[in-house]
Amino acid sequence: MTRIAVIGSGGQLGTDVVRVLTAAGGYDVTPLDHAHIECTDRRGVRQVLGALRPEVVVNCAGYVRVDDCEDHAEEAFRVNAAGALYVARACEDLGAVCAYVSTDYVFDGALGRPYTEEDAPRPINVYGESKLAGEHLVRQASTRWLIVRVAGLYGAAGASGKGGNFVEAILAKAARGEPLRVVTDIRMSPVYARDAACAMEALIRHGALGVVHVANAGHCSWYEFARQVLALTGTRARVEAIPSDAYPAKARRPPNSSLASVRSSEARAAWERSWQDALRAYLAEKGHIMMSVEGG
Repeated sequence: MTRIAVIGSGGQLGTDVVRVLTAAGGYDVTPLDHAHIECTDRRGVRQVLGALRPEVVVNCAGYVRVDDCEDHAEEAFRVNAAGALYVARACEDLGAVCAYVSTDYVFDGALGRPYTEEDAPRPINVYGESKLAGEHLVRQASTRWLIVRVAGLYGAAGASGKGGNFVEAILAKAARGEPLRVVTDIRMSPVYARDAACAMEALIRHGALGVVHVANAGHCSWYEFARQVLALTGTRARVEAIPSDAYPAKARRPPNSSLASVRSSEARAAWERSWQDALRAYLAEKGHIMMSVEGG
């Protein structure tokens, strides 16, 4: 059995990575949440991973509050860059694969099409800069590395650092009768955390290395995504489309951070269903809708 350690196992993606790997069989999975390992503690990382001797380390840990990163840049780089470096160095010492989870925000959003693994990153906010720094450090410190970029992530566990996820926030506001104002000029590729976890398992199983973009097929604006959430759940609520400059935020967002993959691999089948089908599966998992046989 392949020994795998999952850092950040209590987070939105980490939770599903542990579930998917465990259910797949053939893996000895050790979940490591913040109580078990502190990725910014160089010696602690070396000790914990040295005792476990994993063959693969999936690093889902991160400082992900995008706006807070602008005010706390030092902390963002400490977690997203230095923490990634310490994990990568420990992996190198153990001869393990270092799988680092990155973000679509490493791009500036100026491209008129989805970004592929071949496009050059150019972040426009501190969060994106700190994650790109983490990517560079992982490449430098580890011989066998896998960088998985995800975008618009939502999962059953929710993002602890963000207080849930976008889908649940929309449904909760609609249930309370609150106004729904969602930006229409920022496009992205939403990805269901369960699909991202399945992609991670497939990439590990196939021995994939390098940079891989993981997102459900297609792309949309946050406004279109919100409308689809309401339509699939049969929720009667009006969504007002607003420009991003009407929704003040400290961090600049890329106007187009949609992702696509040009990596030719059997593993791509794990995440290639449309974002609409993935959203339907998530809503069924959470009990918001009933999944039909035709819907999978």
